[in-house]
Amino acid sequence: MTAEIIVKKPAGKIAPNLADYGVVQAEFSWDAARRSLDGLPHGGGLNIAHEAVDRHAQGSRADHLALRWLGKSGAVRDFTYRDLALETSRFANVLAGLGVQAGECVFVLAGRIPELYITVLGALKQRCVVSPLFSAFGPEPIHTRLALGSGSVLVTTASLYQKKVAGLRERLPQLKHVLLVSDDGGRTAEPGTLDLATLMREAGPRFTIGPTDPEDRALLHFTSGTTGKPKGAIHVHQAVVAHHATGALALDFHSTDVFWCTADPGWITGTSYGIVSPFTHGITSIVDEGDFDAERWYRILSEQQVSVWYTAPTAVRMMMRGGAELARGHDFPHLRFIASVGEPLNPQAVLWGRDAFGLPIHDNWWQTETGGIMIANYAAMDIKPGSMGKPLPGVDAAIVKRAADGAAEVITAPDVQGELALKRGWPSMFRGYLNDDERYRKCFSGEWYLTGDLAKRDADGYFWFVGRADDVIKSSGHLIGPFEVESALMEHPAVAEAGVIGKPDPMQLETVKAFVALKPGFEAGEALRRDLLGFARKRLGAAVAPKEIDFIASLPKTRSGKIMRRLLKARELGLPEGDTSTLESGT
Repeated sequence: MTAEIIVKKPAGKIAPNLADYGVVQAEFSWDAARRSLDGLPHGGGLNIAHEAVDRHAQGSRADHLALRWLGKSGAVRDFTYRDLALETSRFANVLAGLGVQAGECVFVLAGRIPELYITVLGALKQRCVVSPLFSAFGPEPIHTRLALGSGSVLVTTASLYQKKVAGLRERLPQLKHVLLVSDDGGRTAEPGTLDLATLMREAGPRFTIGPTDPEDRALLHFTSGTTGKPKGAIHVHQAVVAHHATGALALDFHSTDVFWCTADPGWITGTSYGIVSPFTHGITSIVDEGDFDAERWYRILSEQQVSVWYTAPTAVRMMMRGGAELARGHDFPHLRFIASVGEPLNPQAVLWGRDAFGLPIHDNWWQTETGGIMIANYAAMDIKPGSMGKPLPGVDAAIVKRAADGAAEVITAPDVQGELALKRGWPSMFRGYLNDDERYRKCFSGEWYLTGDLAKRDADGYFWFVGRADDVIKSSGHLIGPFEVESALMEHPAVAEAGVIGKPDPMQLETVKAFVALKPGFEAGEALRRDLLGFARKRLGAAVAPKEIDFIASLPKTRSGKIMRRLLKARELGLPEGDTSTLESGT
């Protein structure tokens, strides 16, 4: 924990929405946050797509740029809120014309193309349950999710269908409709499918959203299981209240912002904050179809005049490999706020942002199950690099200890490690795991949702991530968080990334082993290994520092940027790897 380091947030030209944390926290209520949204006309309830699109299309922001799509090959497509309303209504009418009813599950398997965003929002208008999937999934992960979710509709591209879906059709009897997006702008003609462009041209551009109960199912997001099948977390339309509030408070959205969330909607961040939250605020979103490329990203930030940027620690660390000099070759006069999520942000990355952009990077914490940001470093708040920040107003977070009877006992003393817990009641809390009520019930103890993450809270109210409960290393009576060890190793000039596991030991129960990826220009070898071991020992002490270090080309990570420590451990010990469907390709 590096509580002694505090980064002062530089004063900006725009006053932060959350200027005084204590005041906002004391005055905040979810009922008031709900009143900042419109709700459907005539008491029709609450629908995510209405709040994200239609209310703006019917008001003063109808002609404001909603989405700018940047294609891999240089193509650009712009959509105003009026455009989005018409296109999403067309898709809602397509579904209605096919006989797809409210509550049926629509899956979308596509790269970051405009049709993905249009079909997600259009399906929400028709009150379907929507589940975006990673386009990099192989056939079996796709089959697993479609089968678990009883998907009746799949929207995908012609090339993805041919490569990954066509061979699954006989095993998916519930899949009634497959709608294809052409890869070249022509008409698709795959047997047993429908051409989406043709259906959209034939559909009307007006659609009235039916009555939507705030507790109606809206989104289905899958999260990897340690073993076995992935878990399907269910979210409801009420979640939009949290999406909107966190956009204002945690990401500091203002009406003039140009926002870029780099996450794929196949990961919940790419849906909650790549689709829903920025659109509910009526701001402009940048969507880049291309894969990560540091030079391209710097150019987008500069040329598109991005003011708020939300990305992942993996991307930040990859940009760090190129050095701050590459960033300084561009101007970012509009950039005023940078945030990160997915894996805890190492202190070095927070400080690197200040060197590269003149701005610190604000870490925040949440899960697929929480649906939205729960703990954050805010625009007006001092940052303690390595800390998750403080709970969102309206979120009651605590460090708890599980008692023998299963009850959650709140730990009030500062700097004591325990399990991070959140009190029920925030709008984007998941409402269940699909077809697994027992697993859902085990996530709660009374009023507390038990996150499975170990953390500490310091005397100033900042929370510090220690590790997943199943990642924490028990060595000679010490509980060692892998993140602390990884962050110390990353202070070494040769280290680009580090992953840490506990390795069984007959004397100590477990010893700490680290896997290190090096920056360009450094060579793996025994001399560097000894140097790193000594470096870590000086910073962490003998009880916490790694006893072994292996050099690897890259760490296994999910596409959302989380280091898969369990996979490192399984490979080290020759154990089953479990569900690897969200694993980044090549790792």
